[in-house]
Amino acid sequence: MTTRRFEFHRPNRWLTGYAVVFMLLLYVPVLFIPLFSFNAGIHARFPIENFTFDWYRQMVQRATMMQALYNSLKVAAVVSVVSTVMAVFAAKAIVRYRIPGKRSIVSMIMLPLVVPGIIFGVALLMLLSSMQVPLSLITIGAGHMVICLPFSIATLLPRFEGYDASFDEAAADLGESPWFVFWRVTVPIILPGIVASLLMSFTISFDEFIIAFFLAGNEPTLPIYIWNQLRFPQNFPTILAMGSLILFFSFVLVFLGLWIGRMGTIKLVDKETIA
Repeated sequence: MTTRRFEFHRPNRWLTGYAVVFMLLLYVPVLFIPLFSFNAGIHARFPIENFTFDWYRQMVQRATMMQALYNSLKVAAVVSVVSTVMAVFAAKAIVRYRIPGKRSIVSMIMLPLVVPGIIFGVALLMLLSSMQVPLSLITIGAGHMVICLPFSIATLLPRFEGYDASFDEAAADLGESPWFVFWRVTVPIILPGIVASLLMSFTISFDEFIIAFFLAGNEPTLPIYIWNQLRFPQNFPTILAMGSLILFFSFVLVFLGLWIGRMGTIKLVDKETIA
């Protein structure tokens, strides 16, 4: 017979207050972007003149902005897929196999998480220039791979650490090939982690500016286009409209990725078991 004992703790008012202040300082300034995107005036200031959807209509009519959006979507889609595929095999190798110098290798892989992006941007630009590689969307995608791959591996590592290898062993004992075991047994079990990695890396690549700024050629991504248009005040409202849409979909993708990544990992743990 098992019983569950739940412990209740009194709320910490200081910690709650700190969390509220932190959330306000972090998100209130961001909320001004969608607010001013509906302002009829071209200047972002109070009081708001009138409520309008004209800037969203003009945004769709800007061919250069739509092309930059398409470039960002294309790069982010390719980067997210390639990063996730590579991360699946890397995470499996890190968890399942004994690799000499594993800790050092993992530390090197995770290094882009702590190194400023401008350092990688300058280093990649110097490397590509010395190799005489023309700058394009391909070089932007390669740069985004550097920062997206560690996030993908970090997302998939918990999946493989909590994965019971006996499922693979049982399938192999039944005479199945390693590829069949991986595709029909391993992938369905780690699928929430794969989806979370795709969403997370897509969002990071789509929003990334610094590395794209150094590695962009004649085809700018959307963040670079927005940066270039900030010099023209008359274009600022349409940028706010696009920024509002990006903000909305980025939040949706990030929270969806985190939710899917945690799917199936939250378990109710018994506090005490009495025989």
